[in-house]
Amino acid sequence: MMNLMVGLLICLGTELVTSSFLILVVLLKFKNRGWKLFLGAISFLNRQYLQGAGNNLNSLELQFNNIQKEHLESFFTSHLTYLNCQIQGGFPTSIIEVDDLALDSQSQVERQTTQSQKEMASQFNLIQIELEKSRSLQQATLESTADGILVVDSQGYIAGYNRKFIQMWEIPEYLLEIRNYKQTLKIVLDQLKYPRDYLASIRELHAHPDRQIHDAIAFKDGRIFERYSQSQWAAGEIVGRVWSFRDITAYKLAEAKISHQALHDLLTDLPNRVLFQERLEETLRQSSNNNEKLAVCFLDLDRFKTINDTLGHAIGDQLLQNVAQRITQCLREGDTIARWGGDEFTILLPKIKDKKDAAIVQERIIAALKPPFNIENHRLHISSSIGVALYPADGEDGETLIKHADTALYSAKSKGRNRYLFYNSDITLQTTELFVLENSLYYALEKQEFTIHYQPQVNITTGKITKMEALLRWQHPELGLISPAKFIPLAEETGLIVAIGEWVLRTACAQTKYWQKLLGLPSLSIAVNLSARQFQQINLVEMVQQVLKETGLAPECLELEVTESTAMQNMEFTKDILTELHQMGVSISIDDFGTGYSSLSYLKNFPIHTLKIDRSFVRDLTTSTHDAAITTAIIALAHGLNLAVVAEGVETEEQHNLLRVLNCELMQGYLFSRAVSVEDATRLLKHYKSRRINSKSCLVA
Repeated sequence: MMNLMVGLLICLGTELVTSSFLILVVLLKFKNRGWKLFLGAISFLNRQYLQGAGNNLNSLELQFNNIQKEHLESFFTSHLTYLNCQIQGGFPTSIIEVDDLALDSQSQVERQTTQSQKEMASQFNLIQIELEKSRSLQQATLESTADGILVVDSQGYIAGYNRKFIQMWEIPEYLLEIRNYKQTLKIVLDQLKYPRDYLASIRELHAHPDRQIHDAIAFKDGRIFERYSQSQWAAGEIVGRVWSFRDITAYKLAEAKISHQALHDLLTDLPNRVLFQERLEETLRQSSNNNEKLAVCFLDLDRFKTINDTLGHAIGDQLLQNVAQRITQCLREGDTIARWGGDEFTILLPKIKDKKDAAIVQERIIAALKPPFNIENHRLHISSSIGVALYPADGEDGETLIKHADTALYSAKSKGRNRYLFYNSDITLQTTELFVLENSLYYALEKQEFTIHYQPQVNITTGKITKMEALLRWQHPELGLISPAKFIPLAEETGLIVAIGEWVLRTACAQTKYWQKLLGLPSLSIAVNLSARQFQQINLVEMVQQVLKETGLAPECLELEVTESTAMQNMEFTKDILTELHQMGVSISIDDFGTGYSSLSYLKNFPIHTLKIDRSFVRDLTTSTHDAAITTAIIALAHGLNLAVVAEGVETEEQHNLLRVLNCELMQGYLFSRAVSVEDATRLLKHYKSRRINSKSCLVA
């Protein structure tokens, strides 16, 4: 039966011969079985065509001649036996003697032959049509696939390919027409990023031809192909190999992007806390094995929320990006910086020798953040507080080191910010106290635990109390009177300072208006400090207007004090706010002058009325020539700009006399009065008024 299929397939490409006739007769005689064999032959030929062997029909014939040859021989033997029996049983022994019978038989045979030939020709036409359809379908399927297909025979020659393969590999078609796999391979290797790996996989397949391969290959131009290959089998033997290639560049890029985003911060593109912790754990293992030290640093930007609240998150985001770039430039190769969240960053410093190595990096960071950031016409100043924990002294696991670095950071912020601190056990106790204070602070305003103390400013020439300064105090029910230096930073950090500051302003203005009426002091003024967080409020001007309206205090009787660092955080915003307040009639003073920025250009741009000399200069005024020189310069500068100048922290007669010689008329300090409660302040003002009636030149004591 198999040889019958071979005969049919061979006849498709050759002239009709007598043997073909005999095969067709057999096909016609055994119609049902013959068609099954024919369809099987067609299916087999189609498979051979896809595998690259369809063009070699001679090879196909040889393969079939070796399969079940005895079936055809048996058929012809049985057929000849049948004819023999017919002749012996009824045919004349001599055809010449029975001419009529012979002629009839001959005519019958001729008619049968002609009819058979017609039927055979018709069947051949059908066979050719079906075969052409099959080949066309297979070719269309091959060309319509998204994969590049290459077929290589066992001798290393290219037996087939599709157009997609040419496009993907950018191989000139004339090279493929040569059908030499080795020459094509040279072109392929020139495009690959890792040609040696590719060759190694080819050698592995040559050594084990029955193996499959499924992997990805990278190109020099960034493309990535998925590669799949399996052996081509025929008659139980490997006759070649089929390769398919799929371009997965877009998929891999998307996969890499998703993976990157999962481990990196979207805003700064720094590692996120997940990746930081992974690197920390890996570095800890290496440090333990190599007996090395490392440092974990926790960094927080000082008063960053003020900028966010004032200028919006878009400006804040740009500031974070710029800060991340500056910090990164301060690190060593192999160090890691990650965005922990918000305005917090963590830094991993492996392979340090001691504290000094870690301190050098922290000092570089603090110095790098000192110059202003220019963002969308805003000059922004920002500083950072940093806590540092060392391995193994401060902890032997990642969680403990991060916790202790955070504790040290908290302590650095409480000590004035813009600094770094190394962790020690004492810090934990301090942090616990701060934690208690922070929790209590949320309820202090509601429970009316805040009070205001007042300290007078005196004109030493006239003896007149020109102004009272309102100073916030917190009377904790368990911890007693708490210093503003402890709770004000906490209030700013938590945002509670906004509500607390508004309460201070309203209370102080109402008290001043009361003193003006009660004591007949219509020109008495009140000075109120504005924290950085308060000053950056968008509705600050509206809030001040509302307070003045509610209390009935005239705007010219209110002075708002801001520090240099607060004013310089955003000069454009500061100028706009101060101008609006000035137009209302409110006075502006610069507190702690001389301790902030060296640039004095803001003095001519801001509507400022008063400069306050910081107490640090006044304290050593009589013993330090440097402090005396600075104080002299500040007083001269203020007079030159037609500004009032106030010396803070005056405690001794020597300081008072020297300031008077330097033409500083306005003073404030313990020499005149401490900051006292509202009751004591009222008595002080009454006493001052009665003494002033008797002697205008007397100082208030």
